[in-house]
Amino acid sequence: MTIQRYRPDQLFTGDHLMEKPVVSVENGTVISIEADSNLPALPLEGLLAPGYIDIQVNGGGGVLFNNQPSVESLRKMIIAHSQYGSTALLPTLITDDLATMQAAADAVAHARERKLAGILGIHFEGPHLSVEKKGVHPKQQIRPITDAEFAIFARQDIGIKVITLAPENVSVDDIRKLIQLNVIVCLGHSNASYEVVEAALDAGATGFTHLFNAMSPLTSRAPGMVGAALNSEKAWCGIIVDHHHMHPAVAQLACRVKGADKSILVTDAMALIGSKAQSFDLFGETVTLKGDKLTISTGQLAGSHLSMQKAVQNTVHDLKISLTDALKMASLSAARFLNCADQIGKIKAGYSADWILLDKALRVTSVWIKGTQREQLFQLDNFGGSTCN
Repeated sequence: MTIQRYRPDQLFTGDHLMEKPVVSVENGTVISIEADSNLPALPLEGLLAPGYIDIQVNGGGGVLFNNQPSVESLRKMIIAHSQYGSTALLPTLITDDLATMQAAADAVAHARERKLAGILGIHFEGPHLSVEKKGVHPKQQIRPITDAEFAIFARQDIGIKVITLAPENVSVDDIRKLIQLNVIVCLGHSNASYEVVEAALDAGATGFTHLFNAMSPLTSRAPGMVGAALNSEKAWCGIIVDHHHMHPAVAQLACRVKGADKSILVTDAMALIGSKAQSFDLFGETVTLKGDKLTISTGQLAGSHLSMQKAVQNTVHDLKISLTDALKMASLSAARFLNCADQIGKIKAGYSADWILLDKALRVTSVWIKGTQREQLFQLDNFGGSTCN
């Protein structure tokens, strides 16, 4: 195939900044990055950075994955989120019945078979959670793990598998079993003690879902899940920087304690990103958008109306985190957590050409997935291919 060459004003490789390099791409893969090159190349105005990787996406484009677990829903979700820089995501199914879990797994399997761009796998947020910390998850569907769920988690056709569970309700032996099935275990929606969380980490859990939210708090005499998450040198923490889930000062503190290498920006986005709709149904409740906040009738938060573009902007402008650290938290840290940092999360020879162009306001002006611009990619029947196998 023809080699494509680009010369951005600046390039963030995932590790460092470069001025006006030439980036060469062939067949959707970066083949070289050259400084001070005289090769003819297409100029790009702005900062070229690795595409964002969102590991917690409940919906987008007007659809909630739980309500419509289908390939078409996944297509709407990646189209909606990619305009804001997400070149890869984990569609997330919150606590639901077994049939919906199976339908969601089937949808992801079919999407990957059809090579739907950007769909890495699936994140099951539940159903093995704590009722005390359930948030808007339906109480009637929260349950112990059984062979039926294990059969879904064991599937090898659904790509990367992440599960969020409450460790007080899932034994360490079952956590070890999930790890053996190549499932990445996150802890969340939990009222567990510090000691129970530590045992889960020792058993192989490596992440925490939306730090500080729906988990036992840090206090002076009971560190809880928050304390264990902040104290762990190995575990990654998902952080929702929408200023509703966490006060900016708390988010800033969390990022400083965990560092950019172990902090992951996530959206926890629901159905309305990329849609003009103002409400949607969630288990019989109406979720309404007011400003940039999603709530049910009681005023309780119900996910977020956050894009990765806005998450990065908030992290830089409001949390005063450096741009390079914020970009790492939005991409490379997620790739490392998902064990695919040898394929995505950087702009480097041998990596998928998944990248975004940012202006000075950190708005996403162009998006490429596997070397194809977003506008072209999603007009095709062949969607371009998975970027992390």
